[in-house]
Amino acid sequence: MNPTIAYITFRGMLGRRRALLLFLLPAVLLLLSIIIRLTGYNDLDTATGLLTKFGLDALLPLLALLAGTGVIAPEIDDGQIMYLMTKPIARPIISTTKYLVAVALVIGFGVVPIFISAVILNGLTAGLATGFALGALVGGIAYCALFIAIAVLSRFAVTIGLIYILVWENLLARYAPGARTLSIRQWAISVTDLGTNATAVTSEIHGSTAVPLLIVLTILGVVFAGWKLRTLAITGTD
Repeated sequence: MNPTIAYITFRGMLGRRRALLLFLLPAVLLLLSIIIRLTGYNDLDTATGLLTKFGLDALLPLLALLAGTGVIAPEIDDGQIMYLMTKPIARPIISTTKYLVAVALVIGFGVVPIFISAVILNGLTAGLATGFALGALVGGIAYCALFIAIAVLSRFAVTIGLIYILVWENLLARYAPGARTLSIRQWAISVTDLGTNATAVTSEIHGSTAVPLLIVLTILGVVFAGWKLRTLAITGTD
């Protein structure tokens, strides 16, 4: 990891318009959690439904898309990435540093708010907060790896990412049994299920399958991003 690149990337991400969405999405989740708690409808089923449908299904992948593409795609589009490539820094170090920044953003704006929301709703009952925090963490790590790989592959990374989230994760993976096995959302729910005793959290994929797949996807995504960035340095084009 390169501290200078990390600092510049953090500063760039938090200074862009998309930073508003980074703050807005978790703010909505926290607000909904407070409202539900105040109205007294904060039973485990309701809490699980909110944390799953809004937290894991919407908040997490959208934040990962914003972070995973935002840390590198704009620099590729405007050519600024070539400036970094003229420095004596290994290309995989550049991509890995930006990936770690994306993960840090997802943890700060996704994992932590999901944990806080769970605590607001039900405290530490049945390990709900811990389970969802773990699920969000591993899911965010995998999503960021996927989206940063897409970002170095195509100039239409955000569009491709949105299609992936809407069509694959929230349509095919919900209703097609075979697609569920290759769903980051399902993997995250599986890890959540491992971390909580709440019966309302149910997974259709066993943890012994989900965890290895999460690891494989993450490694492949990060390695591919580094390889592709090295290719960009050679050709100068995308």
